Amino acid sequence: MRDAPNAGDQASAPAAPRLEIAVRSLRSPTGHGRRENQDNYLIVDDRGAVRFLWHEQETQLQLPDWPTGHRRIAILDGMGGHSHGREAAEKTVAGLLDLPAAASLGQLSADLNALHQRLYHEFQVAGLETGCTLILLEIPLEGPALLFHVGDSRMYAIDPWRAQYLTVDHVPATHLAMLGMLDGVQWHQQVHLQTNSQISQAFILGSTLGVPSLYIEAIDAELYELHDGNLPLFLRGLSDRRPLALEAGHVYLFATDGLWHLAQPQEFIQRWPALLAQPQRSLEEIIDQLLAELADAIRQQHSQPDDNCTVILVRQPGPVEDPSNPS
Repeated sequence: MRDAPNAGDQASAPAAPRLEIAVRSLRSPTGHGRRENQDNYLIVDDRGAVRFLWHEQETQLQLPDWPTGHRRIAILDGMGGHSHGREAAEKTVAGLLDLPAAASLGQLSADLNALHQRLYHEFQVAGLETGCTLILLEIPLEGPALLFHVGDSRMYAIDPWRAQYLTVDHVPATHLAMLGMLDGVQWHQQVHLQTNSQISQAFILGSTLGVPSLYIEAIDAELYELHDGNLPLFLRGLSDRRPLALEAGHVYLFATDGLWHLAQPQEFIQRWPALLAQPQRSLEEIIDQLLAELADAIRQQHSQPDDNCTVILVRQPGPVEDPSNPS
């Protein structure tokens, strides 16, 4: 068991930067989609208070030995079309609750790889082939945040001018790009302008990304990390596991693919800067409006049936710099 920090240590520690966080998880944005919410999330605040879903209901608890000032944020999407997708996401969340706070990217990667392997073997023994996406952001008291990504859920950084994706979808188009068979325009067309449901890697299930051809139907039990050594040039800098400095004034959006499961996803995504970059409004207000507008977009674009949708918004208050007019 980890040692609990003593009161003297907590009193002398620097204060954690203020973060505003809002989360919503919907079985169906319009009420006419899936019958089960296979998504999940985990939020551990700077004092160890936890929020997550258990049997589709929000659950709260307190971690007794969580280091003051450290935060953990995760979002998960159980594999749609597979049995036990919800259970895979829940088992992963339960495993994340047992992981100690990570102070380095190496520790975080080792801990999550070990959790993946343990759950992989547990599900294999049970005869279940399923998994989930996972984006986890570990936010130490000092230094940059630590990102770990598997699957096709996404993280975006949003300011008044643009919504910039910070993760690369683990999908067949990315595999093709890694093999030199798609250029940047073609990859963007297939990943960000079209709606797809097939993924090439999932937590618990394993990966097909490391095989030398799309025609080899083999799932590797190991997770395959995308990094600057194997990503095409147009995706460099978007490694799955990397330090990530959170900028004041930006809104960071974590979401499962139900947020852009639309016939024309960019029509909705291009509205995010105006909608989310409103520092005078609370994230609770903004996230409700975002999901209301998603439901309207689904109805207008006839994008049925709608998918599970989970969104986390994170904001560190402060001014945001205009990229066209740097100080």
